Amino acid sequence: MKYCRFQLNSQSHYGLVESVAGREAITRLLLTAPEETSGDMEDLATKRMDHIPLADASLLAPVRPSKIVCVGRNYREHAEELGNEVPAEPLIFFKPPSSLLAPGENIRRPRIAQRTDYEGELGLIIAKTCYQPAAEEDLRPYILGYTCVNDFTARDLQNKDGQWTRAKGFDTFCPVGPLVTDEIDPRVGVGVETRVNGQLRQQGNTRDFIFPLDVILRYISQAMTLLPGDLIATGTPKGVGPVVAGDVVEVSVEGVGTLRNPVVDE
Repeated sequence: MKYCRFQLNSQSHYGLVESVAGREAITRLLLTAPEETSGDMEDLATKRMDHIPLADASLLAPVRPSKIVCVGRNYREHAEELGNEVPAEPLIFFKPPSSLLAPGENIRRPRIAQRTDYEGELGLIIAKTCYQPAAEEDLRPYILGYTCVNDFTARDLQNKDGQWTRAKGFDTFCPVGPLVTDEIDPRVGVGVETRVNGQLRQQGNTRDFIFPLDVILRYISQAMTLLPGDLIATGTPKGVGPVVAGDVVEVSVEGVGTLRNPVVDE
């Protein structure tokens, strides 16, 4: 199942996304927020509606998390390109929910930052409460679906501060979307790409994760309770780089779609 969140008649709705005449379209309203369904997306009550082509919809960020947990340096070559050691265990940090940005909306470069970088990633959405699961427990029921994330970063501030909260936490620094799907399996390999002004800058595959999804979920949930709707950004492949006002960043995840956001100065 694929779903999005969109604005219609000045109200936000969740909608089922299906293929109609070879194009993705919103075909049904979801009467219950997906994160409120205990992880079973097939149980969502739906209401038929006039089809809206996904490309024409006024899309919102498809998630409303209580927290955004990010994994740093989860691709070996990305760690090396920034001159960092490959971590021995997952390196996690937060982005605030106030950093969320809808597809198509402007990423604002703060005046105090000299360099801002794109970081295309696979995003994972939590389906049900997860806290210290048993070692032998299957973690797949805790995953509602997957989406595209741009972990936008003020690189100079990250290097200056020595920790990452400010550099990654500005408003608009977490574009997410365009939809959420449970129809892909990152465990067997899903491609992640980033383009700037149409030019390919990042190309990776989830097969190359240093820490696979099960390891990430267990590591995070040993420390904190993951709640339905929480978002985990799973790390970026090599090829990160700076963007300036006027650039357009497109993050694509195989089987999900493309998240497109222009960059502007604040």
